[in-house]
Amino acid sequence: MSQTIFSAQVTGLDAEPIRIEVDVTPGLHLFTLVGLADKEVQESRERITAAIKNIGAIPPHKKAQRVIVNLAPADLKKEGPAFDLPIALGYLLASGQAKFETGERLFVGELGLGGELRPVRGVLALALLAKAAGFRELYVPGGNGAEAALVPSVLVFEISNLTQCLDHLEGRAALLPEKHTEPESVAVFDQDLADIRGQESAKRALEIAAAGGHNVLFSGPPGTGKTLLARALPSLLPPLSFEEAIEVTKIYSVAGLLRSNTPVVSARPFRNPHHTASNASIIGGGTNPRPGEISLAHRGVLFLDEFPEFQRPVLEALREPLEERRVTVSRMQGAVTYPSDFILAAAMNPCPCGNLGNPRTSCICTSGAIMKYQRKISGPLMDRIDLHITVPNVSYEKLEGRGEGEPSATVRERVALARETQQKRFAGEGI
Repeated sequence: MSQTIFSAQVTGLDAEPIRIEVDVTPGLHLFTLVGLADKEVQESRERITAAIKNIGAIPPHKKAQRVIVNLAPADLKKEGPAFDLPIALGYLLASGQAKFETGERLFVGELGLGGELRPVRGVLALALLAKAAGFRELYVPGGNGAEAALVPSVLVFEISNLTQCLDHLEGRAALLPEKHTEPESVAVFDQDLADIRGQESAKRALEIAAAGGHNVLFSGPPGTGKTLLARALPSLLPPLSFEEAIEVTKIYSVAGLLRSNTPVVSARPFRNPHHTASNASIIGGGTNPRPGEISLAHRGVLFLDEFPEFQRPVLEALREPLEERRVTVSRMQGAVTYPSDFILAAAMNPCPCGNLGNPRTSCICTSGAIMKYQRKISGPLMDRIDLHITVPNVSYEKLEGRGEGEPSATVRERVALARETQQKRFAGEGI
């Protein structure tokens, strides 16, 4: 007897529908998966067998039967444990131990040996696929429901174990769908402009960068507040719109960085990778491509402190994303495109010792060492950084002063007004 059930998997940032066909026939015991399934999917046979046994049903090895599971399309590599739940349900249907309709339902979830379900990554992308493909119901593990419910027009059911899922599907104990909610922007920032003494020129540059989405480079001696200024930049950006929040949340969901108590990214990202970061960690990639720091900073700020200390290939790889606002990672299995629309904030010392132009301390670097240090950043990359700001030392009198500067909230209102003006100005221009 054959049965078909539907699932999906994330490829890049988008999800692909997967048709799971389960065929059970009498014969010598066999339980095999076909359809270009990787090792994680192949191992699901043991998890599924144990889970079915532990909920009181008859597992595949207890009968003389051949169980063949086909994951279609067969030319798409299947990865991850999210197929455990649909394969188990498909087997119970095909073996006559369960009876329910599967047509407009999409199932994802990793099974434990006792039948419990564990959360999976990329649920928001799966929910968006369910809506686009016309599925009426989406079944996800406990902990994934709030994230999936961000997508309207799809009934999301959060289930904690295999027994609860069967009870709902067969009408014994109906579950209520998760309530659709829209994310609210959370205005909590690490730094505020009012906390920064002096540096009026640098603060003005931050406001311009926030208003126009310009990249900015701070250069100055150690201890002048370059890092503090960069950390204050997110506080000047307007709140994420609903569409932007969905974009950012989908990236973090696929990367597995969403926390269980925060199913949606409601604040603009601020990413600060160490200067020893590899090319793949910044740009994205790996054997199974994952988003890099430039994509995790999408709609937010990417801060590169000690800018010249990053590896030269890493810095040069930033050229295309800064220009195109997206990055394509090509591997032998295929190419994946990730969004990377971020503001680059970089900070550097003017020379290896850091004291070039410092009136308090003399620079001990030779002219050759200074030139070599500054040439670590190529001309084409510098051309893509719109604002170059020298950050001098602040006098003791200004640091001691008690007068507070302009708060970020006030500047953020001007930034929002400037962006709104630009949107009206370029309406219909495709910008």
